[in-house]
Amino acid sequence: RRQKLLHPGKSLYRVLLDSVTLSDENVKFQIIHEENKVPLQVEIYEIEGNIFRLKIDEASPLRARYKVPDVLIKEPTTQRLLISHKEAGILVLSSVNEVYKLQITANPFQVELQSKGETVMSMNSNGLLYFEHLQPPPSDRKPTAENEEAASDSSKEKQEDLGLWQEKFGTFLDIKAHGPTSVGIDFSLHGYDHVYGIPQHTETLLLKNTSDGDAYRLYNLDIFGHKIHDKIGIYGSVPLLLAHKPNGTSGIFWLNSSETLVDISTKAVAEHIPSRSAAETAKQRAVPLTDVRWMSESGIIDVFLLMGPTAFDIFKQFAQLTGTQALPPLFSLGYHQCRWNYEDEQDVKAVDAGFDAHDIPYDVIWLDIEHTDGKRYFTWDKQKFQNPRKMQEYLRKKKRKLVVIVDPHIKVDPSYTLYSQAKDKGYFVKDRNGQDFEGICWPGSSCYLDFTNPEVRKWYADQFAFKTYKASTNILFVWNDMNEPSVFKGAELTMQKDAVHYNNWEHREVHNLYGFYQQMATAEGLIRRTSGKERPFVLTRSFFAGSQKYGAVWTGDNTAEWSYLKISIPMLLTINMAGISFCGADVGGFIGDPEPELLVRWYQAGAYQPFFRGHSNMESKRREPWLFGEKNTQLIRKAIRERYVLLPYLYTLFYRAHTAAEPVMRSLWIEFPGKMETFDVENEYMLGNALLVHPVTEKEAKTVTVLFPGSEEIWYDFRTFKRMEDAGTVKIPVTLENIPVFQRGGTVIPLKTTAGKSTEWMIDISYELHVALDTEACAIGELYVDDGHSFQYLHKKQFLYRKFTFHKNILSSSCVDESGQYHTTCVVERVIILGFGKQPTFVTASSKDGKKKEVVFTYDTKTSAMTLENLALSVGADWEICIS
Repeated sequence: RRQKLLHPGKSLYRVLLDSVTLSDENVKFQIIHEENKVPLQVEIYEIEGNIFRLKIDEASPLRARYKVPDVLIKEPTTQRLLISHKEAGILVLSSVNEVYKLQITANPFQVELQSKGETVMSMNSNGLLYFEHLQPPPSDRKPTAENEEAASDSSKEKQEDLGLWQEKFGTFLDIKAHGPTSVGIDFSLHGYDHVYGIPQHTETLLLKNTSDGDAYRLYNLDIFGHKIHDKIGIYGSVPLLLAHKPNGTSGIFWLNSSETLVDISTKAVAEHIPSRSAAETAKQRAVPLTDVRWMSESGIIDVFLLMGPTAFDIFKQFAQLTGTQALPPLFSLGYHQCRWNYEDEQDVKAVDAGFDAHDIPYDVIWLDIEHTDGKRYFTWDKQKFQNPRKMQEYLRKKKRKLVVIVDPHIKVDPSYTLYSQAKDKGYFVKDRNGQDFEGICWPGSSCYLDFTNPEVRKWYADQFAFKTYKASTNILFVWNDMNEPSVFKGAELTMQKDAVHYNNWEHREVHNLYGFYQQMATAEGLIRRTSGKERPFVLTRSFFAGSQKYGAVWTGDNTAEWSYLKISIPMLLTINMAGISFCGADVGGFIGDPEPELLVRWYQAGAYQPFFRGHSNMESKRREPWLFGEKNTQLIRKAIRERYVLLPYLYTLFYRAHTAAEPVMRSLWIEFPGKMETFDVENEYMLGNALLVHPVTEKEAKTVTVLFPGSEEIWYDFRTFKRMEDAGTVKIPVTLENIPVFQRGGTVIPLKTTAGKSTEWMIDISYELHVALDTEACAIGELYVDDGHSFQYLHKKQFLYRKFTFHKNILSSSCVDESGQYHTTCVVERVIILGFGKQPTFVTASSKDGKKKEVVFTYDTKTSAMTLENLALSVGADWEICIS
């Protein structure tokens, strides 16, 4: 409300040009507000790799303001900026390579970022820089005429209404011990009218104009059955916004963990085109412009401008700052079976046996809150789970894993060791009066661990040690839920903002980091319990920028309705864009009971999404895949088996996400940046660069409309190998059997020849390659292989990273990374070449040692697909196949 009183116009801030100082690290100067005369310190940095950083803080605050720690993986490496021009009222900085110029106007203060003489982005051009400096509380102030006046009744009410020192929210009273500390600024993105990002909202892929309604809110909240097309923040927040136009992509990363609002307004601006000759009259053209206004409740302004110029450059830049996606253990890319709750050990065994009886692969069974002793985490219900270790041994023999829930709230119970230890050590978040903050959650009265404290995180990580977490084994992994944090009966079902954390920071400063820190501590605990040998798997509901380093996220409590299946696609695409590739939505919908057709369609979609878990609520009917009749069991089996066969490709994509920050699940425009028709597509997506997936999200659909992007591309049906005749938008008939998936010409996809009972059963199953030829009859693809569970790939370089190239009728296998070595007996058994123009006469395979052998092949004249069988070519060796 306070920031909205500041309307676009001339900013009241001006630069004090005589305060400019230049160092190797940054350029610093002060700006001052014409009315309140409070000086602010501005620091501008150029960071290597096309990134600029702008920081604004008070020049001399009453006390330090909160600066987000632990999200950046290191202090970024800066490059020296040069002052290339200084004249009355204007300062021009240029980057060392002179690609970018920063033009700083003194009065009113604004910054323009220019490239090749054109303005790409400007800051404060609408004059919306807003910075509430810290003030002494009203009672401490010396009386001045101004303050006397302020004490009059009408203005007291006004103060109250603006929530300066306290604010009512329903029956809650938020006491603002430090008064108003809000910050905000506007950015203008020149030439852009497509903006994306800032998850998490149940919203479209393309961010909407907010001028006539609510701003996008970033404030992690537990919202059960979130409404569709709502800009309220849900479980996680990543304050990263991307802007895209056909010739480039830019990004804004707003590093602030307090409640944040983002206003977006896109318009066309008339731009003057100078006339080239005296005879030619000057023209005007309409150029798009998007204004983005960021408003945060507290902290400082610390913003990174990611200059791309491509979307993939932005992903790398963001990862350079916040880290890449952790490489998941292979089992976690399999199928996960979850429910609130599997009742007891017998139930777990029965469900596990059900998958085997129905020949459906799965890797992990999950236990929700009811498995504990009275919602005390790190414990087991003594009646229902009498021998959890034996149960885990049973699962281990089946080569499967167990995930248990560990929430951040701790039951208030002096006889519960975790509670009494944390209380004695002072490890809980405090209320504003210095007592342990108590709220209601699943166990009843609960206290909340203060994960912002590094000592608490270390202690928490130690709780996962095998000797401490009784009856836990190395096949047990963890799910962090309710970590927004969720507080029943709290304001908006979360912790009040005036609760107090480590170093006396109020909850309002750190709110959006709470879940990020719990997942960090949990992942650390799982690594430490194996002395750093094994990769962790941790799923979290709440997240922030950088959460990708610690595991997976999901979209929370969705509903078993078609509309939620449909919206899950843009939701997941947006999370992927914000650096978190390992994400998924509850298959079938958490709340309610899906009709069989919806459940089948959801399995078919989930099989081609990064995190694949079926989950349902206590009130929902049981929905294991075989409970809906033989026909539906067969359809779900088929979808899950497709997923398992695809794992080599998926695991390779995750290795790319881990090493090169490439998202696993991609919006079409990321792969086809110049094609305007892709910019708003959210009903289909690319899985890596090779697969186009179009889930069916309508009931009883007989056809779907698929956009095949790129006129020069060739697309093949992934299952029948048939080349698609038409480009552009095409109506494709569908049955309940499967959803449309297409392979892009020019790619090679590695697959397993068949699915097994779980990923671990499939280690020795041989590979097949699907080679899809492009217009030049070429194709290229990769395969990454390691042990699937340890850190040996990192510490001992135990991995294989192979490249497959098809060129001039020769398919060759070569090594991408010579530093990696890994022994596997696996072979490439079969190769299918799609779009091979003519019937071949002769095929030979030769290995590095010169051994040649003739290859058996079949050729399908209807589809132009050629199949090579019984190859037995080693995965780790160089070889080639020649076709004549």
